Amino acid sequence: MPRAFSPSRSPPRQRHALPPLPRHRRTLSSTLVEESVAAAAALVQKWHPDVSCSLFLHDGAAGQAEEAQGFLRAAAELHRAMLFFAADTTNPNSQSGHGLVQAQALLQTAMRRLQLELQFLLDKHDESQQATGASAAGASSSIRAVAKAMMAAGYGMECISTFKSHRRTALATKLQRLLGFSPPAASGCSNSNSSLFHKITWEQIDGKIIPSWIATATVAFTSLFTGEKDLCDTVFARDAAVREAVFAAIANDQATSLLGIADAAVARARRAPERLFRVLDVHDSLTEVLPMLLSVFGDNSEVATRAAVVVTKVGEAARGTLSSFEAAIQKEPSKATTSGGAVHPLTRYVMNYLVFLADYQEGLALIYEQADAAGAESVSVVASGNVSPEHYSVSTSSSSSCFYSYSPIHRLVSVLLGKLDAKAGCYQEVALSYLFLANNSKYVANKVAGSGRLQGVLGEEWAEAQSFKARAHVDVFVRAAWGKVMSAISSMPQEPEVVEAAVLEAVGMQDQCVAADEEMGGELRAAATAAVVPKYRMFYRRYGVAVRLTPGDVVTMIAALFGGTISTPWHQSRCTEVAEPLQRHLEDPNSNTNPRRPQQLFA
Repeated sequence: MPRAFSPSRSPPRQRHALPPLPRHRRTLSSTLVEESVAAAAALVQKWHPDVSCSLFLHDGAAGQAEEAQGFLRAAAELHRAMLFFAADTTNPNSQSGHGLVQAQALLQTAMRRLQLELQFLLDKHDESQQATGASAAGASSSIRAVAKAMMAAGYGMECISTFKSHRRTALATKLQRLLGFSPPAASGCSNSNSSLFHKITWEQIDGKIIPSWIATATVAFTSLFTGEKDLCDTVFARDAAVREAVFAAIANDQATSLLGIADAAVARARRAPERLFRVLDVHDSLTEVLPMLLSVFGDNSEVATRAAVVVTKVGEAARGTLSSFEAAIQKEPSKATTSGGAVHPLTRYVMNYLVFLADYQEGLALIYEQADAAGAESVSVVASGNVSPEHYSVSTSSSSSCFYSYSPIHRLVSVLLGKLDAKAGCYQEVALSYLFLANNSKYVANKVAGSGRLQGVLGEEWAEAQSFKARAHVDVFVRAAWGKVMSAISSMPQEPEVVEAAVLEAVGMQDQCVAADEEMGGELRAAATAAVVPKYRMFYRRYGVAVRLTPGDVVTMIAALFGGTISTPWHQSRCTEVAEPLQRHLEDPNSNTNPRRPQQLFA
C-alpha cells in the first residue's frame, strides 16, 4: 500500500532531477506566487481525494479533459511554489513559512488525488484489455502523465508503490483465472509447488493441472507479461532503470511461480511410461514460449535462469522415463510366450506407445541433443543464467538430420525386437518359434507403415526390411511345419498312409496356430499351398487309388488354416471321413480299411 500522507510532513526530498528554476523565478513577487497557489487550491479542493468519480476518466465530458490537464499543471505550480518559498529570503520568515506550509499541504492533497486517479486509470486499462485484448491508448497516456507528475513533484516512491501493487494484483488475478487455481508464491525452489500437488492424484494433474498450465503459459508468456512490460516501458519511459526494476517487481515472482507449477507437475510423473506424454507436452510448451520469455525478461534475468533449470529438469524426467521403459522391456520374462505364436501383448503395447511417441519427435530430438551435445556446458549455462533462445532450439533443417542419432525410438524398437527373438527361442516347436517371429515382425512393420511420423523416424527402408524379415520367417515356418510331409514324400514310402498321416498331423498342429491379421493368414496359406501341393500332387499321381487324400483335400485343409473362410461343415466332414479310417489303418495295418477312392475336389 502507498505511504500515508501526513499534513505535518516536511518538504519532500527531490527524488528525480528537475530542470533548474529560471533565474527570474528568484525575483518573482510572493504575491504572484500566492495567486498561483490560490488558483491551484481551487482546483485541488474541487477534485479532493474524497470525490469518488474520476477526473481523467471523463468519457468525453465537455471541458473535463482540459481540467485534468489543468490539475496536472496546478500540481506542478504547487511544487514550484514550495521551492520558491523554501528559497525566498526577501520576505519575513513567518510569511514565507506560511506560504510553504500551505503549498505543501495542497501538494499533498493533489498527490493523494493523483494516486487515486492512478488506480482508476489502471483499472480502466485492465477493463480495456479484457474487452478488446489490447490496451487503450488513452488510458496508457493518462497513466504516464499522472506518473510523470507525481515523480516530478517528488512523489515517485508513492507512484511506483501504487503502480506495482496494482499491477501485481491484476496479473495474479488474470493468472489465477486462467489456471483455475491460485499458484503458490515463488520461493526459489519447487517445495511449495510440490506440497501444492501432494494430495492431488495424477489423474487430476493429467486431466486438469497440466492442460490448464499449458494454456496459461502460452497466454502468459506471449501476451500477459508482454503487456505488462509494454505498460512499464510506456509509463516510465524516461528512466530505463526504473522501468526494468518495476517490471521485475511485478512479473518475476509470477513468472517463476508459473514455471514452478510445471516443475512440480512433472515431478509427480515419477518415470511412469504412460505419464511420459504429459511430460513431453510440458517440454514442448516450455520450448515454444522460451524465446518470448527471454525477449521479455532478458537472457540474464532470474526468470530466464529458472526457465533454463525447469527445461533441463523436464528433459531429464523424459529421458529417465524412457530409460525406465527400456528397462521394463528388457525385464519382461522371455519365457512368457503366446499360444499359437500370436502377436505378443508386449509387441502391441510397445508399438502403440512408439506411434504416440513419434508425435513428439522434434521435442525428443531436442532433449537428447542437448543432453549429448551440451553436456557440462548446459550445466554452466543454467548456473550462470546465460541462456539464449538458440540454446533451446533446433532448426528445422538440423532436427531431422540429428534425430536419427538421438532418437530413443530406434533404441526402444531394437530392444523390443531383441526381446521377441529371446521369446521365440523359448518355444519347443521350431515351427511355432518362426510363426511367432513372423507374426510379431509383421505387426511391427504394419505399425510403422501405418504411422507417417513413426515411418519418418525409422525410415521407409527400415519398415520394408522388417516386412521382408516377416516373409522370410513365414518361409521358415512353412518348411518346419510341413517338413515331415515333405520328407515323407521325398522318401517314397511303401505305405502312402505315412504321407497322409503326416499331412493330417501338420494340419492338426497348425489348426491351433494364429495369424497376426488376415493379410498374414493369406501369406501363410499361400506359402504352404505353394510349397506342399505341387509335391503332394506328384505323390498322388504315383500312388493313385491307394491314397485317400486328394490334392484337392490338401488344398481345402490348408485354405481353412489361420482363419481361412473356405472351410465348411461339408469340408470338415470330408476330412473326418478320410482321417478316421486312415488312423485305424495306421494303428492296425492288417485291417481292411480301403474305402472307395475319394472324388478329387481340385486337380
